[in-house]
Amino acid sequence: MAERSIVTLEETLAALAEGKKYTTLRDILVTMNAADVAGVFDSMPETKLPLLFRLLPKELAAETFVEMEPEAQELLIQGFSDNELKEVVDELYVDDAVDIVEEMPANVVKRILKQADPEMRKMINEILKYPDDSAGSIMTTEYVSLRPDMTTEEAIKRIRRTGVDKETIYNCYVTENNRKLIGTITIRTLLLSEDDDVLEEIMEPNVISVSTLEDQEDVAEMFAKYDFVALPVVDQENRLVGIVTVDDAIDVMREEATEDFEKLAGMTPSDKPYLRTGVLETFRSRLPWLLILMLSATLTSMVLTGFETSLAACSALIAFIPMLTGTGGNSGTQASVAVIRGLSLGEVEFSDSLRVLWKEIRVAVLCGVTLAACNFVKLLVVDRMLLHNSGVTIPVAATICVTMIFTVFCAKTVGCLLPLLAERIHLDPAVMASPFISTVVDVVTLVLYFQVARAILGI
Repeated sequence: MAERSIVTLEETLAALAEGKKYTTLRDILVTMNAADVAGVFDSMPETKLPLLFRLLPKELAAETFVEMEPEAQELLIQGFSDNELKEVVDELYVDDAVDIVEEMPANVVKRILKQADPEMRKMINEILKYPDDSAGSIMTTEYVSLRPDMTTEEAIKRIRRTGVDKETIYNCYVTENNRKLIGTITIRTLLLSEDDDVLEEIMEPNVISVSTLEDQEDVAEMFAKYDFVALPVVDQENRLVGIVTVDDAIDVMREEATEDFEKLAGMTPSDKPYLRTGVLETFRSRLPWLLILMLSATLTSMVLTGFETSLAACSALIAFIPMLTGTGGNSGTQASVAVIRGLSLGEVEFSDSLRVLWKEIRVAVLCGVTLAACNFVKLLVVDRMLLHNSGVTIPVAATICVTMIFTVFCAKTVGCLLPLLAERIHLDPAVMASPFISTVVDVVTLVLYFQVARAILGI
């Protein structure tokens, strides 16, 4: 029986494009979500992109443009006429326009701003003034503002009249004449209220908001904590200047998670997808950390050199150095990752240092003793009896196992305290992750190993 080939959507659309069946292609594209259309476009040859993009209706085209990668956006902009670029820019929300402007080279930015209407250009420039990674830099100024003396009927009419250009209308904000934020109200509340109810009486006066300079990671955590759809952003005088929407909060969470993963692995964070990052750029992001860690490993070499005599006296000790340093590094990494996660989620603070330390000490004792006991049996049964390694005597086995207890204890102590110390001095705790902690623990392990060997073996 002949094998059936499975034709993917991308292949179907590519075949339609190749066959110049643009009407059928457009009929399929208009049924798809903008993010899916952008995904399809990413797999298409660059030469086809301008033509395929022009098949989309104006609104879908703008939504798709936002979802595309910066390289594809730049390619399209360079191929757009001024009228086409203006049509796309006019359909963008302010925060999306800001994101695109931040990714584009200067000559492309000038073109985008030139085609934007004066109000859009003013809003983009205002948001660009805020520091990177702040609430102001990810907010949009397109929100529904209502007055406290409005009735429900008047409020709904205003939403119908102005809401078409707003990023969200579910959450509306009640402000006084000077834009001072005094309450919030949802569409649900408005629809379920009587027409003559006054907003001041039915709004929620206890507003949770953030300042324009609030760190974007803290803003994203508030969305997770309170299940917000949108969060108002105010200035120092509590005047409403914009809102952060949940889609932007999700983007921040993803970016911060990616950044933490890269720091955990000892890499300089990058904001580009892996396959779109060049070899030289990847080289530059990794080399500094590798150099630092390589040079820091010099300490390990110095310790080994200092104990050459001891190693010569009992060569059996050499074979178990990797096991001890590896166990120490793993133990320290376990503690550090747990504490870093707690810090990032707000579960742990520097003031909890003693509680964290006491917990890790107890865990270290249990883990260290258990590992040492298992290892002692393994050394005598496997290494001595089965592998006939005569150098593994009971004193040597005792040296290795006692060292392991101390190593696990020190590693977990270092692993939990370094991220807390980093948080205290306003460094990213993720910096104090696996590579750095492993280097510190390796040195400590070797010093402990030879001190225990001197005490037990007398070398």
